[in-house]
Amino acid sequence: MLQTITEKILASHCGKKEVKPGEFIEPKVDIALGNDVTSPLAIKEFRQVGAKKVFDKNKVVLVMDHFTPNKDIKSADQVKFVREFAREQKLKHYYEGANVGVEHALLPEQGIVAPGDVVIGADSHTCTYGAIGAFSTGSGSTDLAAAMITGKVWFKVPQSIKFVYTGKLNKWVCGKDLILHTIGKIGVDGALYKAMEFAGPVIEKLQMSDRFSMTNMAIEAGGKSGIIAPDKITLDYVKNRVSKKFKIFSSDSGAKYADIIEIDCSKIYPQVAVPFLPSNAKEARSLNKITLDQVVIGSCTNGRIEDLRIAAKILKGKKAHSNVRLIIIPATPTIYTQALKEGLFEIFMKAGAIISPPTCGPCLGGHMGILGNGERCVATTNRNFVGRMGHTKSEVFLASPAVAASSAIKGKIVDPDQI
Repeated sequence: MLQTITEKILASHCGKKEVKPGEFIEPKVDIALGNDVTSPLAIKEFRQVGAKKVFDKNKVVLVMDHFTPNKDIKSADQVKFVREFAREQKLKHYYEGANVGVEHALLPEQGIVAPGDVVIGADSHTCTYGAIGAFSTGSGSTDLAAAMITGKVWFKVPQSIKFVYTGKLNKWVCGKDLILHTIGKIGVDGALYKAMEFAGPVIEKLQMSDRFSMTNMAIEAGGKSGIIAPDKITLDYVKNRVSKKFKIFSSDSGAKYADIIEIDCSKIYPQVAVPFLPSNAKEARSLNKITLDQVVIGSCTNGRIEDLRIAAKILKGKKAHSNVRLIIIPATPTIYTQALKEGLFEIFMKAGAIISPPTCGPCLGGHMGILGNGERCVATTNRNFVGRMGHTKSEVFLASPAVAASSAIKGKIVDPDQI
């Protein structure tokens, strides 16, 4: 039977030659991930069923990233609760304080996830790791608890949709623009419970940061996962990071898909998703009358060093508009250090930016950039739902680092070409 990359990875983790869409399976997991918001419930369930030890202390990863640094007593107590569990279980991968990063940027950077892995995480954007050719998907905290105990997870094999990107990228267009355009094309439920497989000549030339942005937002189209077949660019990224053995998978020619959608990238210009859905994608140049109060550049979608370099290129020698709070959040300590060494922080500070330590912070309305009543923000984050970044009367516009930086300067949404 001809199979997709997703079906091959899942079959290999079930000890089968093949699996079929719709089949219920119980694959072994390579990584079980939780954070400071979702881990406490998983640990409580772990205790409630009488479990004593995690299935593998090297494969359970807990990252205290959402409200870090602890914003209040409740978040501090949550982290304390998880920290004590991590120490008790002697977990290799527990991240807090100076070594914490936004989880979906941190794990690939540290070589914790590898091509061909099965990864489940109690966070919906766990689908990010598909950029390196892993099957990764979000789960609930109770599923995380079960995985921590058994090393397995139970779910249905998804159908796959193949997205083929052709043509030539226009200036300033990046992975964030491609995925916003794609979600705009198919809708927030256009890939419901399906694996979104990204392919084609444009994808083959994308750098890893752009690939991570695309797979990260598969969930915003309802996807079970997002995935890109590993190639030389992937292997160059993982070769000095991943120390464990891994296997490369790719889809068979002629494998069956629920749909194949071709997208001509030459027709795509810098995108902005307007409130209150990621599918409300419009061209940035069409939104010039929308004034802003805040711009956030960071998150698991666009907080990598490549994203910060783009922002710095646009902001160099310029100032953020006097009406705009510009907040920049490197996604990990390594990215933070690299940006500092490259002089990016000096550019940002001269532009009037606030530089935050690595945190999810404002993305989920946690802290470090909460919006008030009626305020508008352009953010390189992944969701713009009602109240996502603060007040229910605030508005979030999703965009790339280039659009965000340009808009910070003008004090309103603009296409980077207008700077």
